[in-house]
Amino acid sequence: MAADWSQLPSDLLESISGRLPLYGDYVRFRAVCRAWRSSTAKTPNHFPPQLPWLLLPLFKPQNRGRSCSGYFYSLLDGKVHVLRITEASLRRRRCGSSHGWLVVLDESPSVALVNPLTGAKMDLPPLHAFPNVVGFNFADVGREYLLRDGDHRLSTRNLKDMRDCFVKKVVLSSRPAKGGQFVAVAILHHGNNLAYCRDGDERWRFIEEANSYCEDVIYRDGLFYAVNTFGLIAVCDVNGDSPRVSYIETPRHFGADIQYLVTVGDDLMLVTRHLDSDIWPELDQTVYRTRVFDVFKLGNKPRWEWVTDLGDYMIFIGQNSSFALLASDFPGSMGNRIYYTDDYSDSNYDWFLEEQDMGIYRLGDASVEKLPCCSPDFASRSTPPIWLSPNPC
Repeated sequence: MAADWSQLPSDLLESISGRLPLYGDYVRFRAVCRAWRSSTAKTPNHFPPQLPWLLLPLFKPQNRGRSCSGYFYSLLDGKVHVLRITEASLRRRRCGSSHGWLVVLDESPSVALVNPLTGAKMDLPPLHAFPNVVGFNFADVGREYLLRDGDHRLSTRNLKDMRDCFVKKVVLSSRPAKGGQFVAVAILHHGNNLAYCRDGDERWRFIEEANSYCEDVIYRDGLFYAVNTFGLIAVCDVNGDSPRVSYIETPRHFGADIQYLVTVGDDLMLVTRHLDSDIWPELDQTVYRTRVFDVFKLGNKPRWEWVTDLGDYMIFIGQNSSFALLASDFPGSMGNRIYYTDDYSDSNYDWFLEEQDMGIYRLGDASVEKLPCCSPDFASRSTPPIWLSPNPC
């Protein structure tokens, strides 16, 4: 007589589901039958960090602005999965990814947090709530925003410019949750100033003492760490009424094109990215390509120490909040690698390019492996690919 699996005790089902380490397996477990689904939580919170997905906006000129599907390439199974989310439209821009949530801008003042897995959405203070935005008027077509720079000069921006060129990147301290507290820090273009807001705030505030051409920012041990173009680290404490900033000065100065901060194990590391450029006169375009990465660990004294081997770690960098994972936690993965996307040049994302500047960099021999998802079908000027760690919470 065949067993009736739907009659398993609910406490046993709950116990089994709580031991599943991968979100995909959990979804399949809940899909077996109604009894299994009703015995397990829709949004579990027991998962360890997941192998990330890569959000790949599908570029089809005839569908520009109308697509509401997000195309997610999974490193785990090598497949592209489709999720229907309004925020995947090509008219929207993703300017950050933290804890499984995307930061999404469109041609309105809104700054939204979106979880593609659950469809949950939260709002951050809008673009006109930044300190250097002194005016906003929808009726003033083509010059809707009025901005003041550091020298108190005024200039105007239109809706598209603000979407594409005002915010460089947004990083979250923790995943947004009902009743929970999180902090968002934004790096702004043209001066790379830092601004922050807490959950529930109506306006952004500058971190004044850290406004020195910040390249990247991460959250670590209750503080935000920002690095500038010279490798100087600003440590930002935004837990009080006013932000406090201290500095980690090191003797080494860097001449890299782009710099990223990432926590690897217990260490704070700096990843520097060096680019080559190629001018395409027939298209009036300068195309950039990654030439080499260097990795440094913050040691004692303090000083940056050159790292030649990441061991079992994989680093993921780009428009996302940088993070590292152990390859041994994911069968088939290899350590000592940097997974990177193009987060520096919109010109690399247009129909005439056959390849995007993204791939897997082997630190040991400085070679590059293409990501299997690389395809001219996946390209968009305003929405370059971005790493996303699946998080059902």
